[in-house]
Amino acid sequence: MMVAEADSRLANRILIALLAGAAAGVLVLGVGGRFPAVLGTARSLSTTVLDPFGQVFLRLLFFVVVPLIFASLANGVLQLGRLGNLGPLAARTFSLFVANMAIAAVLGLAMMNLLDPGGRIDPATQAELAVQYGGAAQGHIETRAHQPAMSLSTLVQIFMPRNLLGSVVGNDRDLLGEMLPLIVFALLIGAAGTKLDSVKRDMLRAGLELVTELMTGLVHFALKLAPYAVPAMIFSVVVKIGFDIIYALGLFVGGTLAVMALHLFGTLSLWLKLGTRYRPLHFFKQISPVLVTAFSTSSSNATLPASLATAREVLGIRPITAGFVLPLGATMNMSGTALFEGCVVLFVAQVFGVELTLGQQLMLVILSVLSAVAVAGIPGGSLPVVAGLLVTFGLPPEGIGIVLGVDRLLDMARTTLNVGADLVTAAIVDEQTPVVDAGPGSQGG
Repeated sequence: MMVAEADSRLANRILIALLAGAAAGVLVLGVGGRFPAVLGTARSLSTTVLDPFGQVFLRLLFFVVVPLIFASLANGVLQLGRLGNLGPLAARTFSLFVANMAIAAVLGLAMMNLLDPGGRIDPATQAELAVQYGGAAQGHIETRAHQPAMSLSTLVQIFMPRNLLGSVVGNDRDLLGEMLPLIVFALLIGAAGTKLDSVKRDMLRAGLELVTELMTGLVHFALKLAPYAVPAMIFSVVVKIGFDIIYALGLFVGGTLAVMALHLFGTLSLWLKLGTRYRPLHFFKQISPVLVTAFSTSSSNATLPASLATAREVLGIRPITAGFVLPLGATMNMSGTALFEGCVVLFVAQVFGVELTLGQQLMLVILSVLSAVAVAGIPGGSLPVVAGLLVTFGLPPEGIGIVLGVDRLLDMARTTLNVGADLVTAAIVDEQTPVVDAGPGSQGG
């Protein structure tokens, strides 16, 4: 609980720092209208001092992308292999996990295409952003112009290149490279690990968990810089770009929060009505203390004890179901995260004036679902994964700095959605799965 409180205090400091940085930027813009020298000095300071400082913070996050995604996904497959013995319970659980995340990601992208918050920025501002971020967005457009037509051979090359390491660490402008081969490799390693004997499998899992824990530690190091780096970056963006970016960011936040609420109280209410005996309004009233805990802690892991207690004692879900679905859900069932990741990638693409085709957005849905599984259940755990997705679609990973300051509020909301979806899934699985005697080891995750 002390860790959760510390994370909450840190997140509050980041949010306050964001507001201070934005306010300072707006003040400089106002003064700069009368005194251009002030605005020129602020822009020069941003380029020479604030931007490099922000880069230190961002690159700490970038460091962990490859090992974190690999270790988390491989370990997730190891868990699936051992839990497959539970048959119908496992099959129904994982089917609902995938459907939940996919629907959330599709809803998020539909909202972003309809609202188009990044597209509200005028072309001159988009060009300025492309210059500020090293021309990576323009490089994406040039790469697309020379992209070979899709074929079976192209797909094999995208997903399984000859040189895995070269693909992962290669050119940032590759359209669909980098993370895709890494994800395939991690899934294959996890699948191969399920064939090992129990001792070796446990050793492999322990090693992967150690890597995940170390990378999470680096994320915490980065987050300690966030209260200073976030205002520096947002101040820099505001004084260089102007009020357009604030307006676009407000639309992005409002739209993302709205679609998260739609999925939680709309889609999942429909699931409850069609698949369980629960009345949706009464169900959400019963789990409201858990949702408040999730919102305040921004951590699925910190909320897990409350989720388990509510599922068993309030909702009347069987212990075997609750003990199986909820711990796995805290690790794998990340619908809020999948929705958020897709929204951020499309928003950054819109901000830089880069159009993602329908096929690319379909790929984004798939990658959002897969990469959401790799996110640690801690505040800010999705940031390195989002950076990796930006690179995958040829966008500058530094673009995450645009949304970083508002991540506190969105993190609270997506954690609430994640936890609510876990409880809905547990209720459906419990209602539709026959009572079985799975043995003494059936409750683990």
